[in-house]
Amino acid sequence: MNKHLSLLAIVAVAMLSAWPAMAQRARMSPHETISGVIDGNRVTLTYGRPYTTKPGTSEVRKIWGGLVPYGEPWRMGADEATTLITQKPIELGGKTVPAGAYTLYMLPDENGASQLAISTRLGGWGIPVDTSHDLARVDLKKETLDKPVDQFTMAVARSPGGGGVLKMMWENTGFSVPFTVAK
Repeated sequence: MNKHLSLLAIVAVAMLSAWPAMAQRARMSPHETISGVIDGNRVTLTYGRPYTTKPGTSEVRKIWGGLVPYGEPWRMGADEATTLITQKPIELGGKTVPAGAYTLYMLPDENGASQLAISTRLGGWGIPVDTSHDLARVDLKKETLDKPVDQFTMAVARSPGGGGVLKMMWENTGFSVPFTVAK
């Protein structure tokens, strides 16, 4: 009987050890980590980069107002939630974001101002979006791109007038928000 109990205990421990790996979901899109040093502050973004084409098919999806519905929170990418890390406090779209790590998501709007939300809740798959831990929401500047972008792309860039800008581009639309290092 002790042999069977020992074997059962070994199997139980092995199954419990494998649980985290079994709980992870398979990624559908490539992921990227980008960063930029703006005025002595490193700003880093980690996000999933879905394509306009539906995975495993040649079907081209309508992004804005289709895959990304207007008026609903969108995780800004694919798979795990998008992460922002800032080494120093920043003023982002007029709101102070302390140094640290955050989850970003977007509230797209067809006619009004779309918003970028900064959440203190880290981790998670990205959907459903948890709006209950928002630190701030800031308006995004919307523009039509000269050339369509097939894969969701984010950037941390230096702004010509000083400070930096976070950019998001996909399909034929770009969004941006300026930031500076907080004093």
